[in-house]
Parts: sequence; structure tokens; C-alpha cells
Amino acid sequence: MKSAHDLVVEAKLTVQEISVDQAIQAIQTCDVLIDVRETEEYLAGHLPGAVHMSRGMLEFKMASNPAMQPRDLKIVLYCKTSGRAALSACSLAGMGYSHIQSISGGIDAWMAAGHEVFKPAQPTFE
Repeated sequence: MKSAHDLVVEAKLTVQEISVDQAIQAIQTCDVLIDVRETEEYLAGHLPGAVHMSRGMLEFKMASNPAMQPRDLKIVLYCKTSGRAALSACSLAGMGYSHIQSISGGIDAWMAAGHEVFKPAQPTFE
């Protein structure tokens, strides 16, 4: 029986992982940058320009959005450390998407490298 860790290790063998430095160029030329973390994580801060599609809803959101139908979309994925993004990339590849990249180390590596994170303004109730 495989563990979650085993599944991530297997996924990373087939996924194109890119470094944070490579991600800068990939983000500039991609069609969509997707944050696959949970809603609370996304709202706490995300890469500028990222759209939110949590890992659990990714396939459904991709399938239901006409703009996401072309299988040749250039997609860049990330999560916290890259495990969920790798699993997501495998799933999207299974759906026929052919240009998928995952940011190695996720948003943690992005922030550790000193890159910008967008933090939406939180509502005040005053």
C-alpha cells in the first residue's frame, strides 16, 4: 500500500519541476498560474496573478471553465512545498494537458528567495 509520500515521489518522477528562478520566466509566458493550496492558504498570500483552484477541486474547475479547455495551455502550478502541485500536474496530464510545470519548493521556496507575495486586504468590521 502506498503512502501519500510515495504518491508524491512517484508524481515528481513524471512532472516537470522548475526552480524558482525558472518560474519567473515561466510565469511571464504561461497562460495560467494556478495555486492549488486551500482557500485559507491562498487568502493569506499568493503569487501575483495566481488563480485559486484547490487540489480537491482542480479537475472539476478546469473541466467546467471554457477558458481552461484547450489542452495546450501553458500551465504553472504551485502549492506550499510542491507535493500537491506535483499530484495536480499528474492529474492534469491524465486529462490531456501537455504543457504543465510545477514550481519546486512551492511558495515557501518563492518567499525564501525574496520574491513578492500578494496579500489581499482583509475586511475590517469597524
